[in-house]
Amino acid sequence: MQYTSESVETLVEQFTKLPTIGKKTARRLANYVLKMPQEEVETIANALTSVKEDVQRCSTCYVVADQDPCPICGSDKRDASTICVVEESSDLTAIEQTNEYRGVYHVLGGVISPLDGVGPDDLRVHELATRIDPSFEDTAADAAPEPNATPDGEADAEAPPSENGGAESGVDEVILAVNPNVEGDTTAYYISQLLEPFDVRVTRIARGLPIGGDLEYADEATLSRALEGRGHVD
Repeated sequence: MQYTSESVETLVEQFTKLPTIGKKTARRLANYVLKMPQEEVETIANALTSVKEDVQRCSTCYVVADQDPCPICGSDKRDASTICVVEESSDLTAIEQTNEYRGVYHVLGGVISPLDGVGPDDLRVHELATRIDPSFEDTAADAAPEPNATPDGEADAEAPPSENGGAESGVDEVILAVNPNVEGDTTAYYISQLLEPFDVRVTRIARGLPIGGDLEYADEATLSRALEGRGHVD
């Protein structure tokens, strides 16, 4: 027997499809929507529709944007010789907020995770190689390295040959800004091996202690990375 509104139950069911939203939270959200003014509900509904109708992916860096190319790729003030590789568009936003980076980006769309069934072909890895070396063909995917997990959580990769390197595209450096976890390490290693034959420098953002953190509360892995990435005192 249906004790509440069918429309409310449908809304609750739709809310539960969102990440981290359980049944109780979905019901609270649905009750909140019932109390909202009609115009505010319509604004939310229009925003949801616009996201699907108006938002697209940049054909160069694959970030979500309202135009193609995106404002970053289309700007002549950005340094196209440096590409920062990120997992998702939200990572790009975080880096832009620092106001320290002036290069361009490449959004992978995730990380290599064999346990989740995500491999290199599910990401935009070969599109990255094509940006660096325009002669890199899609058929190179058949000869590209397959990530085989090692005890260190890395991947055993064998990069395809390349003759042109990054000279034709003008790319000098690729910065890997992936998360410091097993999946991120595997993805970074795979990309570094794939790009090894190219005439391009591959770097990765530093990892270590956060500002305001205490040494006594840091885990061994974080301290180890911080020691490895130590630099000169300015």
